[in-house]
Amino acid sequence: MKKVDRRSFIKTAAAAGIGTGVLGSSAFAASRQSGTAREEARIGIIGLDTSHSPAFTRTINNPEDPKCEGFRVTAAHPYGSRDIEASNSRIPGITETMRELGVDIIDSLDDLIDQSDFILLETNDGHPHLEQALQVMEAGKTLFIDKPVAGSLKDTIEIFNASRRLGVPTFSSSSLRYITNAAEVRSGELIGQVVGADAYSSASREETHPDLFWYGIHGVEILFTVLKTGCQSVKRVETDVSDIVVGQWDQNRVGTFRGIREGRGGIGGIAFGTESILTLGPSQGYTPLVHEILEFFRTGTPPVDMEETIEIYAFMEAADESKRQGGAEVALADVLASASV
Repeated sequence: MKKVDRRSFIKTAAAAGIGTGVLGSSAFAASRQSGTAREEARIGIIGLDTSHSPAFTRTINNPEDPKCEGFRVTAAHPYGSRDIEASNSRIPGITETMRELGVDIIDSLDDLIDQSDFILLETNDGHPHLEQALQVMEAGKTLFIDKPVAGSLKDTIEIFNASRRLGVPTFSSSSLRYITNAAEVRSGELIGQVVGADAYSSASREETHPDLFWYGIHGVEILFTVLKTGCQSVKRVETDVSDIVVGQWDQNRVGTFRGIREGRGGIGGIAFGTESILTLGPSQGYTPLVHEILEFFRTGTPPVDMEETIEIYAFMEAADESKRQGGAEVALADVLASASV
């Protein structure tokens, strides 16, 4: 029988309108076939410049967690940022930690992709993400992209366009999407219809990235988790110690993000509903996100819609543009149009 190239199959399936969830589910099922030599789906990690890599590995490879059954992190490629010293300098130590966790270290990205069924793109530096994600998707491997999705809004859009074009499922999320109460508020279970929200997180900067991409993404993710999409414009007030970003949503909803750079830090928020007001938090750590990632690998259905993720990054890019314009109101449609050229 002639061997079918997986990339060609994915393109053919996408052209025929076959859902990517079917493809992702089939990939998981294929990795668990009783006739194969392995029973666990192999997860490869790209990027050992972040503490997320060993943290996710410990969770996934924990035999006592039934939600992680059927998966194992087996290999990792160290790079990773080569340009951001604070990240690059962490690679040797994290690489050694991964070896101690029983993970094979693979120098070639091509080899890592070949030896993996699914990919966690963990590179701390968002700038290599487009090139790395394209390489993974061209090989037909479903992937999760850790924050930031990319180093620019333009690259973020290109990544998701490639996901559509190639029919390869992908999603990205901060772990703070799964902060206590956020999912229930989003669904309308706790406070009725959400009419507004305030969120906050640390907002340390990395000069190579838009201001909020590096760490403010955590609080912005909380904001969008409860308000969903529909943000139309953004205004920003910025000082050396903090940021206040005010977003105007449809249906007269307002959401604010406070980025903290001095004083006591923290992560959380308040959601305002038609029935009550509720505090969001505390953080539940990485485990809920990891469980969502593995369910995504099983089904091929992203738990966060790509349009919502693109809007999150447009919000943060609009905040930078507002800063450049002295705090003027900036429409998300304008920054999206500029990034799509």
